[in-house]
Parts: sequence; structure tokens; C-alpha cells
Amino acid sequence: MKVHEYQAKEVLRKFGVQTPRGLICRNLNEVPSALDELGGNLWVVKAQIHAGGRGKGGGVRVVRSKEDAIQAAGQILGMSLVTPQTGPEGQTVRRLLIEEGLPIASEIYAGMVVDRQNQQVVLMVSPEGGMEIEEVAAESPEKIHKVRVSPTEGLTRGEAERAAKFAGIPDSLADQAVDLLQGLYQAFWNHDASLAEINPLVVTDDGRVVALDAKFNFDDSGLFRQPAIVSYRDLDEELPAEIDASNVGLSYIELDGNIGCLVNGAGLAMATMDIIKLYGGEPANFLDVGGGASTEQVTAAFRIMLANENVKAVLVNIFGGIMRCDVIAEGLVTALSQFDSAVPVVVRLEGTNVEIGREILKDSGLKLIAAGTMDDAAQKVVKAAGLS
Repeated sequence: MKVHEYQAKEVLRKFGVQTPRGLICRNLNEVPSALDELGGNLWVVKAQIHAGGRGKGGGVRVVRSKEDAIQAAGQILGMSLVTPQTGPEGQTVRRLLIEEGLPIASEIYAGMVVDRQNQQVVLMVSPEGGMEIEEVAAESPEKIHKVRVSPTEGLTRGEAERAAKFAGIPDSLADQAVDLLQGLYQAFWNHDASLAEINPLVVTDDGRVVALDAKFNFDDSGLFRQPAIVSYRDLDEELPAEIDASNVGLSYIELDGNIGCLVNGAGLAMATMDIIKLYGGEPANFLDVGGGASTEQVTAAFRIMLANENVKAVLVNIFGGIMRCDVIAEGLVTALSQFDSAVPVVVRLEGTNVEIGREILKDSGLKLIAAGTMDDAAQKVVKAAGLS
């Protein structure tokens, strides 16, 4: 789950992280009063969408007068903001964050991710603030300092001090930097985050260490114990199909292709998309129905996939481990019987009671295309979609 920048900063402030003073505006009428409340003569007007690269797309403006601020707000609010993370269609800007401008002396990168190979949270810092960390890693990897954080000890003071020194934060501000980095870690750890970034983290001319920008992603699997984070969910930033899927407990992400995918298990779903591409197809979605999908969930999955006009064929790729193939087949027949669709459906079943499951599908009267292996299934669905 993603949140807006201003929400990420609310999380950070709970753990003592300094951020610029800012106010949210949902319409132009709120802008003048926000400027008056913030005061000063330097502001930053920021589009709030769930995507990075907003500045490159014209969604972040530094202004030095109220007139310019109001003009910038009018241009950004309601625009379709295109960034490298939105795709060519862009994302409509419905909220603005107006912040006080700060006198910046230096910019730093600070971020936290889960290193799944080592099963630890990793803090990364770099003196190259303002740049994408992927660019820094590719061009100047020596400028990234990594700390693998012990899950029992957390980020220690010594580790935070060394990270701050590497990033070029002056010794006179070391205490502030340590408090900020430890606050970042606590925010990450306590809220089941999968990603946290402060880019840039700035040192100001008046001697403060401030999170100028902030980004958080949260692990969907941990949201059941994070009601405060769930309250941040912005449905305007999500596709209707993805909202529909989440309401029935499905993991669904819409893509640009034309072959629908219904798979049980995230790893198998990724492999299914890969093999479709290997044979010249393009997946229309990632869809994991899980290990215990009900008939209602399978029905919802087909309804969501078939509502996508780009879908020319569907591949059902199921491995029956915990769920028996005969039970899965019965659910598929019940679900598919509710649709009057000309979209061809390729089904590959494997696992417990697979022969019984295949007989159920064969005797269903439905026009299904049976497949044996993943290679066979991928080739058949690409052909059914008219791509080979």
C-alpha cells in the first residue's frame, strides 16, 4: 500500500523526524489561507499523487510570491501529471501540499528496504541526495553506505553516527542526524513498511536536519494490524478493478497486455507472466487468488479480468497443493458458467487429484482449452489471443 508524501511525513513526525511546515489544499480556495498561515516569502507547491518523479513532470514548483503560488496551484491542481511511474496516461492531481521553503545547504539520500536475501532491514544513505538511488547504485556505488539492522537491537546509535558521517552531515549536527535516522527506522519497523525513503534529507543553512521529501510503502500483509495506515488509503489513486479485487481478498494489478492471468501463488503468477512474454504474449494483469480461493473469489476474478476490453484470452494456471484440483475445477466450472463470453480460456491444472479435476473440466460442457505443461499453456494462450 502506498501513501501520499504528506501522510508519510505525518508518520515520520510521530517518531521525532523534522519536516517542513506544510498544509494540504484540496481546492484553489484553500490556497491563500494556507499561504497566510505558513507565512514567509518562499513556498513549495507539490502535487500529491502515488508516484515519484513529480518534479520532472511539472508537479513541484518553488515560488516566491503569493501570486505565483496561486498561479502554480491552479496549474497543478486537476492536471494529469505524467511521470516515469504513472505511465503515459498520467495521474490526476486532487491534492496539493504547500510547504514553507527552506535554506538548503546540502542534500542527502536516506532510505530503508527489506533485504530478503539476508532477511534484514537495510538502511542506505548517500551524499547524492535528490538523485534516484538506482542511478547512484549504477554510476557511483561507492557513494552508498549500507547498514544491515539487527532485528533484536534495532538501529544503534553507533550505526546511525557512522551513516551520518558517511553522508557528510557535520559533526555539530550528529545528534540531530542520529535521532532522525533512528526515528526513520522506528517508523519503518513499527508500521510494517516495505520501503521508506527520505530523498532529499537536507541540512539547512540554519543548522537543522530535515526530511524535505518522504515516501513509504507498506506491506499489505501487515495492514490488519495497522489501522492508522489503512486510514490513509486513497481510492482515487487506485484503479477501480484493483479496488474491486481487494474487496474480495484478491491480489490484482492491472497491466498493459492482453492475456488475462489467474494463478494461485505469487511466485507461480510471476513465472506465468514470464513464460507468456517468452512466447510473445503480454500479460494483462497479475492475479493471485491464493491457496484457498472460494468460488466467489474465482467468479470475481473472471468478472474483473473480462471487464478489461484489452483481454483477448485468459490463462488459468493452478497448482493444487493445499487446494485439491477437483475442488478447484468445480469452482472454475461454477464461475465460468456465469459468464457469456467469447474470450478463450486456457486451463492448466497440476497437483493433487489432477486427473479428477481434468475430467470435471472436460465434462463441464464449457469451451475450455486444456494444457498440460506451462510451456504448452503459454503457447496455447498466445495463439488463442491471436498473437502467434
